[in-house]
Amino acid sequence: MYAKFHSYGEYVFDWAWADAYRRNGLEYYPKLLSAIPFTPVTGGRLLAIDAEARAALITALKEVQEKNDLSSTHILYPPEREAKLLEDAGFMLRKGVQFHWKNQGFENFEQFLSTLEQKKRKNIRAERRKVHEAGITLRQLPGVQASEADWRFFKRCYDNTYSAHYSTPYLNLDFFLRISQTMPENILLVIAEREGNPIASSLLIHDQNALYGRYWGALEHHACLHFETAYYQPLEFCIANKIAAFEGGAQGEHKMARGFLPQQTWSAHWLAHPGFADAVERFLDEEGKGIENYVDELNERNPFKS
Repeated sequence: MYAKFHSYGEYVFDWAWADAYRRNGLEYYPKLLSAIPFTPVTGGRLLAIDAEARAALITALKEVQEKNDLSSTHILYPPEREAKLLEDAGFMLRKGVQFHWKNQGFENFEQFLSTLEQKKRKNIRAERRKVHEAGITLRQLPGVQASEADWRFFKRCYDNTYSAHYSTPYLNLDFFLRISQTMPENILLVIAEREGNPIASSLLIHDQNALYGRYWGALEHHACLHFETAYYQPLEFCIANKIAAFEGGAQGEHKMARGFLPQQTWSAHWLAHPGFADAVERFLDEEGKGIENYVDELNERNPFKS
């Protein structure tokens, strides 16, 4: 758990809730947050060996809330079974949507393409061809092989992405060098080069079961380079290494045209103020219905062959 005085880097947005508190003369921060920092990935939050222990954790959490005069508690991206336990304990559930790719045992990228509608196949081949015709080559670099110079280049790309969006980078070079030393076997860097010089890169984290897209950036603009660096190269990596799923990150309907399908996510929220809790609960009910309709609409645009 973290005590937070802002809502940056969470991917489940409650800025409007904080603003409503402020406009009514109430303090929203600090709040309690359980999440992997800067990482919209579903995973265990109630880290216990059995149901009894998980129930004990929830009881302890509620005691922390009551004793510390906190406005709210937020549990982001728990698995559905944990979300339901939290709901039973009085938390409000919020639905979200991500886009995930599933490996159907593909032998190569062309076999994956063969499962898509003809127009989607044609578009992906055209996007990859544009990158090739621009004289760009791609390198998949496992973390155990990445040098400090590779990481310094990636950090330049990372900073450039934030600068292009008039934003401030969250993470510094020391962070990236530390993960390169402590978990290199779980890291993939994709580096794009033109005329022998690196021009773009992406960072992905993986285990034996899933690949997670984290960041990408470029020093030069080229058509479709983002798709090649952040999607197609990682998909090839998944296929070659028999990785079952690729989670491309938060948001992004454009991922559907590249074989990703909508996946529901969860978060759990507790607000101490009864009036605001009631208002947020009504909001979440309406938002949840909208999410369900949105997912239904997306599934009607399934990119795969019937």
